[in-house]
Amino acid sequence: MPKTAYIYVPAPSKKNLEIGLDRGLWGWKSPTLDRATGRVDVQSLEAGDYLVLAHIGPQARVPAGGWANATLKRVIVTQITQPYFQDTAQVWPDDTYPERVGIDLLADEANVTGQTLGDQAAEALRLSANKQGSALVHPGTAALAQFVTELPTEDEDEQQPQLPNEPEAVTHTGADSALVEVLVRREQSKLRKKMLNGADTFTCALCGRHLPVRFIRAAHIKRRSQATREERLQLANIMPACLLGCDELFEHGYIHVTDTGHVAVSGKAGDHPALKEAADQLAGNPVGGYSEHRAPYFAWHRSNIVQ
Repeated sequence: MPKTAYIYVPAPSKKNLEIGLDRGLWGWKSPTLDRATGRVDVQSLEAGDYLVLAHIGPQARVPAGGWANATLKRVIVTQITQPYFQDTAQVWPDDTYPERVGIDLLADEANVTGQTLGDQAAEALRLSANKQGSALVHPGTAALAQFVTELPTEDEDEQQPQLPNEPEAVTHTGADSALVEVLVRREQSKLRKKMLNGADTFTCALCGRHLPVRFIRAAHIKRRSQATREERLQLANIMPACLLGCDELFEHGYIHVTDTGHVAVSGKAGDHPALKEAADQLAGNPVGGYSEHRAPYFAWHRSNIVQ
């Protein structure tokens, strides 16, 4: 059964928080983990478990339950990619933080209330704030799943995948788990909303058809799973691709974009006559929005998906 850990990050640690998210790492000073079961709790985290970071909240010295109606400036959901390890390589400017875990960012939400978080998560974060950022670890993902379901919908045209009726049943299946899928879809919905900028219709970058926005997807050029945090959120790595075939043909490498900014048919399309026929119809099309900023992402796609 996956576990969920909660950590509070105070305002002075904002720079360290950003560095950690960019590098896919979180770390502790050894004296912090020397207290009580701090180190054992962190060592219990496995790849696939969840780590929730909260940044800038109310006064921590309040009675139990005192954060139930509070608002946290940021709540960040990550997933453990590398269990506990020790490393003295300098990552953060102010200290070493040698006891570390690897993390992957799944969601970054602003102005989250205690009601949205739920009592268990809010109390765990309050306790972490009182324990110098120690991790409060809870078995299961029920509280995290409840938090995710309470988040407002970002994009009315994008369907959110549904969580299982029993959130505790979610297992260590990485990006295939329903909880991860919901959070990734939410991130993509935010990017899509930004890309569309309120438009009712939009043009597919690959076929050039102007369509109602419900037929347009915000497609990562460099796959999200292979992109850095910065690359995932850059609009230069996002392309409007239609659901009439273009998105899937590009996603699976049956078509690609040349270094001159034109659609080309990949060799693998020849293995499937129907796909080859669909891809041939796009061959030679100029790619909408092609630029020097997008070129490196298309080059990655040619080298890693087409080959």
